[in-house]
Formats: sequence, structure tokens, C-alpha cells
Amino acid sequence: MTNSDATSDPQPKHDTARELADMIDTAYRATLSQLTAGLSPASLMQHYMDWALHMATSPGKQGQLGALAVQNWTDFSRYLLRCGLKHDHSPCAEPDAHDRRFRDAGWQKQPFNAYQQAFLLTQKWWEAATTGVRGVSSADEKAVNFTARQILDAMSPANFIATNPEIMKKTWDAKGGNLIEGARNFQEDFQRALMKEKAPIPEAYRVGETVAVTPGKVVYRNHLIELIQYDPATDMVQPEPVLIVPAWIMKYYILDLSPENSMVKYLTDQGFTVFMISWRNPGAEDADLGMTEYRQMGPMAALDEVQRITGAARVHAVGYCLGGTLLSIAAASMARQGDDRLASMTLLAAQMDFSEAGELTLFINESEVSFLEDMMWKNGYLDAAQMAGAFQLLRSNDLIWSRLQHEYLLGERPESSDLMAWNADTTRMPYRMHSEYLRHLFLDNDFSTGRFEVEGHRLTPREIRTPIFAVGTETDHVAPWKSAYKTGELTRAEVTFVLTNGGHNAGVVSEPGHPHRHYRMGRAYANHHFIPAGDWAEAADHYEGSWWLAWVDWLKAHQTGEQIKPPAMGKAICDAPGTYVMMR
Repeated sequence: MTNSDATSDPQPKHDTARELADMIDTAYRATLSQLTAGLSPASLMQHYMDWALHMATSPGKQGQLGALAVQNWTDFSRYLLRCGLKHDHSPCAEPDAHDRRFRDAGWQKQPFNAYQQAFLLTQKWWEAATTGVRGVSSADEKAVNFTARQILDAMSPANFIATNPEIMKKTWDAKGGNLIEGARNFQEDFQRALMKEKAPIPEAYRVGETVAVTPGKVVYRNHLIELIQYDPATDMVQPEPVLIVPAWIMKYYILDLSPENSMVKYLTDQGFTVFMISWRNPGAEDADLGMTEYRQMGPMAALDEVQRITGAARVHAVGYCLGGTLLSIAAASMARQGDDRLASMTLLAAQMDFSEAGELTLFINESEVSFLEDMMWKNGYLDAAQMAGAFQLLRSNDLIWSRLQHEYLLGERPESSDLMAWNADTTRMPYRMHSEYLRHLFLDNDFSTGRFEVEGHRLTPREIRTPIFAVGTETDHVAPWKSAYKTGELTRAEVTFVLTNGGHNAGVVSEPGHPHRHYRMGRAYANHHFIPAGDWAEAADHYEGSWWLAWVDWLKAHQTGEQIKPPAMGKAICDAPGTYVMMR
């Protein structure tokens, strides 16, 4: 053996050993992820250690917390004494205005009032303990505070039979029948989870029968999308069609629910030619599909077909949630290439900048993204149940613990609705696409900072000059409205921003006639200067009713030319809602 042979042999062995080690690590973490609901233990420990080590070296903060504990105990003791003497029942701690756990009148009676006050004071103490520790990074502080709230919410007296007056009363009145019914509900859900089955869609909300029923045809299909063209509803239509790009994280028919709240039907009734993308529900075979494929086979392919079918030179594009983010990237790429086929863009609860994307980003760091990648490696996609769990944590009181109380302890299944049925009709996310999305957008915020690459060129939202109608919702936990509002700062477009009441979905599905709806609307710029979100909210005009009416007026104002006869329908592949939406 020569010296050169001796020195070259170890390198392949080293690479093989490394690949084997990586494979073992990936398989191990993929298995571990099943036990941690996709949360990286290393990431959690990192957040905790930052807080714990700084707390350990902060005697002043410790003293402050000790004094607060004494004060809370003193206030609680005085409260119990006042209640015992029946002189004064004024509470020493008040629940948050949005906290619905303690609204039942029984919480004002002994001993339940004591349980409630003890819990609220404990909550108050942990809020102080997990915030304001000198030296702790902002990200770690928010993560530790969020984790503490999740633990406390699990221990709330509202979650237990003996400490919840509403459940106690129901149990007494029903002679325990509610607990028997709750046990049945739990058994059904547990068995379904064990078998990894989805909840059945209620008979009253069947896709193509009672929801997603606006008449239309699938006029184009590729591996990722079906393109639906809806039948015209008026004798004359606007000259430029509308193309809707929904998020691939959800089924498209959130925008075509029941006839009375369908955005698609509303648009066709107002004289628009409407096209909708229906995304494929990916499986293991789609693991290697990335953001590039979603852009090319999604909005770009659809745009080509819309123009081919209608003959229109320009199209009004609408993007919802992640669909809006993808549409923004496509629009920036088109602008860079001098492609001016977009007449306008409407962004519904969509973000271009993810630096302030709310609590959903608390645990998105290198450790967590790597952990999620390992979890997706096993199946080739992120399972819908895992995604749903992350969103439920953001509103655990409403979506987790309230469900436990009502379905398992009170024995009451909620009345179904079209929105709830749609919410249960979940989708998956391909391995590569979701990894790229998390890394390049959530983690590194590449698009807003001009580092996102498309076809070898770095893009920035500053490329976009197409008029934009952007919508944010007041209680959005997925795309906080102040994050969506940044559209005006990031682009060089004329941006009209609307802030409507409601959450990420209910605020968007806000049809005319929907009770208790209001919104604010205004330009994001005044005298060529960007208006900060808080100042905009104070100055914007306030309107009662649905923002859909203002949006339709805006769309019509940005049309070019007079109304025309409806264009011919494209060659039909099948009737709407198509086949991809049926994939479970």
C-alpha cells in the first residue's frame, strides 16, 4: 500500500460514518418528536436556562417576587376574611377581559370564589416572575412566559369537577349523566386519535353538497392545483378577472362556505369573473416539492390559464394567509422581470415580514426547525394534527381547556357550523416546502430583508408597485394585524389597509349582514410618509358592517374599461369543487 493510498482511504469511511450517525440522530429525533408534540426539548431547555440562570443571579428580582408573594397572600387572606364576615366581596384579582373561564355566576360564591382568586393571584405572580429579569433575551422571556401560562392554564380550577361550580351544578342536576356522556365523547376522540383518523364531517356540511357549492368548473389541473372557474352570475361582468390564491395549509372553501357567507358567490354576484386555486393535499410522494414548485405550479400556472381562458391582459389577484405570502413573492418576482399582468393585489391576513409574527414564532429557532425537519423526514410531510396542535396552543383556553370542560365534563358537543366543519377538514405540508418556509421566512425573514432568492435573483417587497388592498383582523393569533400592516412599509405600492374585528378566519369571512361587524380603513401613507400602526389605528375612519362592500368598491375602481359580456368558460375537466379538495 502506498502512502497516498493510506491517506485517502479514511476519508470515505469518515463520510460513511457521519452519514450513518446523522441517519441515527434523525430517526431518533423523529421518534422523540412523537412524544413532545413536535417541540424540541433542546429549544425549551435553552429558553428555560437563560431565564433560570439570570434569575439565579438577580437577588433584587428574587426579593421583589418574595415581597409580591407575601402581598398576594395578605390580600388573599383579607379577601377570605371579608367574605367570611359577609361585609365585602370585592375581589383582589380580576381575570383578563378576554378570559371566559370565570364568567359563570357560581364563581362568585364560596368556596369557588376562593379557588378563582387563588388561581388569579398565582397567575399574577408567575407573570411577574417570567418577565423583567435583567439579561434574559426578549425571545427567551416570551417563550418562558408562554410556557408558564400553558402550565397554569392546565391547572386552572375551571378544568376540574370539584372546583368548577358550573360543572358541579350540571353533575348534580343530571345525576352524573353529563359525566357518562363526556366519557363517551372522550372514548370516541381517543379511539380516533389512536387510529389516526380524522373527525367525520357533519352531514349538514358536506363539500359540494352544502358547502363549496358555488357553481363552476375545474378548467385546469396539474400535480399541485386544480383551477376552478365559477359560472357568471350577472349579464355583464367587470373586464378584468379575479384570481384567488388560498393557503395550502387549509382547504380553499373557507372562501366558499355556505351560500350566505361565500366570498366567491358574493364576488360573482357583484359582477366579477372569479377563479380559485384548490391545492392538492400532499402525501409522502410530494416530500421534495418546495416553495419554487408551489409558486410555479400555483399562482404562476393559474395566472397563465386565467389569461388564456378570458383573454384579459391584466388580472386582480387575491391571497389569503400563506397564499398571500406566496402571491407577494410571485408579484415581486414578476415586477423584477417587468411582468405587469397584475392589476391589483388583495392580501387577506397575510404577511411579508415575520419579525413580529406573534406567539407562533416563539419557539421557531434553529433547534426547533431542525427538530421539525427530523419529524417530517419520517413521513415526508407535516401531519395536519401536528399543525393543528400548534395553533390550538395559541388559544389554549378556548381551543383545548374549554373543549375539555364542555365535551368531557359537561358532556356537551358543540353545535356544528360550516366554519367548524371546514376547520376539521385539515391538510398536510410537504417536507421540503415547509422546511424552506420555516427557514427562509419565519426563521431568517429573508423576503422582507431582500435575501429571498427566486431564479437566481434576490427579491424584496420593494419591487412591488401594484396597488394593494390589505386586510388585518383585530384578534389574529396567526398573522397579527400589525405584522400584516407592514405591507405599507415594505412595498412601494399604494396600500389601502383595513382592520376588521374578528380572528384569522372569522374576520375574513365577514359577509354583509353579519351581526356585530365593524372595521377601520385608511391609506398606510400620508404626505409620502409611512404611518406607524398605532397612529394609523387612531386616525383611520371607522365603519359599521362588512369590509367586503368597501373592497368590492376598491376592486371596481381599479378596473380598466367598461363592463363586458361574461367570457366563455374554459374546457371543463369536472364540476366544482373538483377532486383535490376531497383528498383527506
